Amino acid sequence: QVQLVESGGGLVQPGGSLRLSCAASGFPFSRLVMSWYRQVPGKERELVATITNTYGSTNYADSVKGRFTISRDNAKNTVYLRMDSLKPEDTAVYYCNARDSFVGATWGKGTLVTVSS
Repeated sequence: QVQLVESGGGLVQPGGSLRLSCAASGFPFSRLVMSWYRQVPGKERELVATITNTYGSTNYADSVKGRFTISRDNAKNTVYLRMDSLKPEDTAVYYCNARDSFVGATWGKGTLVTVSS
């Protein structure tokens, strides 16, 4: 069973940067497709970025392209989300998601990012 633990959230001023981390355990990390989602109260959870397992290909929501970077370190069983040029509308709870055809999808508990002056 996959287990995910996010960290790195917090309060940051507009224009600032944060790096989120998600540590995975319980399953071969290199097989997992990893994604970051975010959610604000009253809205649906939104896909932010995905990085594939085999080639590390990445995809981003239009709202974060050019500002956010997803990466993975298979040796550390960790996926990262580097967030630059943060805007107040990036404020949300950010969730890590892991997918594999064998174990299905797993969610972390989330980490809060607040962008405010």
